[in-house]
Amino acid sequence: MIDLAHPEVGFAVGVVRETAQLAKEMQQEINIAALAKEDRSPVTVADFAVQALLGRSLEKTFPHDPLVAEEDSGLLRSAEGQTLLERVTASIIRVVPGATPEKLRNWIDRGGNNPTDRFWVLDPIDGTKGFLRGDQYAVALALVVKGRVEIGVLGCPNLEGGFLIAAVRGKGCWRTPLAKLDRFEKLQVSERTEATQARVLRSFESDHTDLTQMDELLRALGVKAKPQLMDSQAKYALLAEGKGDLLFRLLSPENPDYEEKIWDQAAGSLVVEEAGGRVTDLDGRGLNFSAGRTLTQNRGVVASNTHLHEVALEVLAAEANKKT
Repeated sequence: MIDLAHPEVGFAVGVVRETAQLAKEMQQEINIAALAKEDRSPVTVADFAVQALLGRSLEKTFPHDPLVAEEDSGLLRSAEGQTLLERVTASIIRVVPGATPEKLRNWIDRGGNNPTDRFWVLDPIDGTKGFLRGDQYAVALALVVKGRVEIGVLGCPNLEGGFLIAAVRGKGCWRTPLAKLDRFEKLQVSERTEATQARVLRSFESDHTDLTQMDELLRALGVKAKPQLMDSQAKYALLAEGKGDLLFRLLSPENPDYEEKIWDQAAGSLVVEEAGGRVTDLDGRGLNFSAGRTLTQNRGVVASNTHLHEVALEVLAAEANKKT
């Protein structure tokens, strides 16, 4: 059973539940404000509100721990972002009476750190486009110590009625309803060994992968079913539940030098591993979370139920050799 009395575990589970519930309420509202960040990905009131609320909680509970997170308050300090700032402030006041714009900007900016020997890493709304579509997204939080993920928690409000998935290194992976933390179920990846029967998971957004390479890869593996498309690290949750067998993060041909952000992989990677799965990059190397805010020493991601991992790596290597 997961130990909620453990200070870091209890904090991670509690704060992800709180912020995921806030995000769920905000998704249900009609007028979600979205602007474009410099990289053209959408950012919503919920991204900022979740990061602010979590930054505040971390400041109170583990004040000396750095936070590495996706957002910063630059947009909220601009003339363009003032309407968004007002909406974020109004959202935070729901749960933190007396919150001010300056306080919430400071809470958000706690996430501007670089990795150290011990830090928390957050994606406040992983899968923002899914959030805006009313589809899948996740609040993803992890604790990294000396480059290794020790705790990973995913809040998935739209997954199977709303679940929270928590993993602790060496202690397994557990799922509980998001509405009430009263029933923890231990998760286990699938036992599937036939690649032809594999259920493959990939990003919903086509610009997040290489569709041509994905098709070639699936043909080489002999996979019969079409991939299941899904936003966010909710895919890792399905893999941990045994409802998927393989997950690929291939490199888009339009951005072949792309480096994965650590907040897009940290929590989900431990969730899969503690459920008995395996996570590496496309070359079979373990993910290195100590090299900065991106996985500079890795190329793409492969996650599996372990049984299918080696054959997936072999096919990836063979397909790559055909192009050289």
